[in-house]
Amino acid sequence: MRLGRVSAATLLGLTALLATSALARDDGRYANSPLKPWFESLHSEFGQCCSDADGYVVADVDWESDKGRYRVHLDDEWVVVPDGAVITEPNKIGRTMVWKHYIDGHPRVRCFMPGSMT
Repeated sequence: MRLGRVSAATLLGLTALLATSALARDDGRYANSPLKPWFESLHSEFGQCCSDADGYVVADVDWESDKGRYRVHLDDEWVVVPDGAVITEPNKIGRTMVWKHYIDGHPRVRCFMPGSMT
């Protein structure tokens, strides 16, 4: 019975932590942006990408395409972008963006929107 309580408490704590982290990211900086609804509509097979505040602009030297696959340089690691993470709708801002998360301390790509490589 005690193990069940500890597990439930741990699960509740993790849920609260994740919910707080998600809410803390949207600080309102882009509330009046005409592209805010578009950013909020972006999603990949891994779920909603969220908004511009959650994404990171990637410099041209930090991503590449080879034989239809993308790689992006995140936190000193080259990470292969899963096919399901690629956003296929037109890029309205022209800049390459990535939405990342971490698994076992390593960056992973949740959403990736290739840019124009200017």
